[in-house]
Amino acid sequence: MTKLVAPSILSGDFADMAKSCLDAKAWGADILHLDVMDGVFVPNITFGMPMVKALKTRNILPLDVHLMITKPEKYVGQFCDCGADIVTFHPDASDDVAGALKIIKDKGVKCGLVLNPDKPLELVRPYLDDIDVLLIMSVYAGFGGQKFIPESLNKLKQAKKLIEGKNVLLEVDGGVDETNAKDILACGVDIMVAGSAVYKSENPSKTIKILRGEI
Repeated sequence: MTKLVAPSILSGDFADMAKSCLDAKAWGADILHLDVMDGVFVPNITFGMPMVKALKTRNILPLDVHLMITKPEKYVGQFCDCGADIVTFHPDASDDVAGALKIIKDKGVKCGLVLNPDKPLELVRPYLDDIDVLLIMSVYAGFGGQKFIPESLNKLKQAKKLIEGKNVLLEVDGGVDETNAKDILACGVDIMVAGSAVYKSENPSKTIKILRGEI
């Protein structure tokens, strides 16, 4: 499968987000990664459903919405209705993981689970037949621009083995850049999320090709 690159708009220009997203498409990105934070599950607040809905009207790229919020089951349906193409959330933030996944799937949207660096893969094992994406955080969710945690490589390898034979894509997010892309891709990752590496690059198109493993 061709590797996919999903620039995180958390590193884009919030004063002109539509342009930031259009730029990502022009640079060759495959997906747009949207980090939704509530200030409760993580100590930061970003944006919510109105942003997703507004970007969807521009029909730029598929929207990969990562919910860093408490009780995501209360909101996943609304994010689907706003135009999310993928909705992922943290199982440890939910009181009803199976229910939240069912809501997303019933909306015809791809669903997934996310694990922070300190959360074990065992948390997602019961849901492997129900998800489309497994997102491994290689930094702690909450802020962009953090450095990649090297131990994440082993976790990615273990995650790849866990989903072997399943129709599940492996996604990574956090500190992904040109210096570690090769090692990360070697773990079998399918979707590379990168914020600062793309938006602060002197040559974003080249950076995306490197992240995809084409260079």
